[in-house]
This record gives sequence, C-alpha cells and structure tokens, in this order.
Amino acid sequence: MTDSICTTKVRVRDLPLLADIGINPDEIGRRQPLVISVELTLAVGQVEAIGETVDYRKVAQAAEDLALVHIPLIEMFAQRLGTCCLAMNGVIEARVSVDKPFALTRGMAGAEVTVRRG
Repeated sequence: MTDSICTTKVRVRDLPLLADIGINPDEIGRRQPLVISVELTLAVGQVEAIGETVDYRKVAQAAEDLALVHIPLIEMFAQRLGTCCLAMNGVIEARVSVDKPFALTRGMAGAEVTVRRG
C-alpha cells in the first residue's frame, strides 16, 4: 500500500440570494440577485466524522445573513463571507465567488476572493 495525501474541500455552488448590495443611487435600499459559490479547504485530510468537517448549511446561512446587511461592493461581500467561513471548525482557506447577474446589460459581472489562515 502506498502512502497518500488527502485534501478535503467542502463546496456550496450557485447559491442564489437577494442581497442589499451596490454603490449606485438606484441600487441602495434595493435587494439585487447574487449567485454565490464557496469552496472551503479543511485542515483535516480524510474526514471520518461530522465533527471533522463543515456543515454546508452553515455556509449557506452565513451568506444569507450577509445578504441582509448593506454591503457596497461584491468584493467586500466575498471577503466578509470568506472571513466568516475561516471561523468555522477546521477551515484553513475559503475561496468565494460572487456573481451579480444584472450588473451589466450583457454578460455577468463577478469577483472572486481567497482568504487563508495566516
């Protein structure tokens, strides 16, 4: 048997939210759609019990909670969500992408942020 290295990642992908986000006068006070994806890298390689991983429902709830607070920029939203995720048990890195479907007339605007334990 050969030695192996295992990395565990927990993902929440394509979570639709209505968020209080934006810097333009017509955006402030109006909830807008966002699509959130999160990938968490855990300190533990092989997960053998629920206590060694992150409940993806907690990740979704953290995103939903942030969506209730006015945050001017999607980059800020991603950073704050990543920081929330780093506080979760065993998370050493959080990669968060936020897409804002109606920010452009054509195409999709988005940002991706990676936060790590320092």
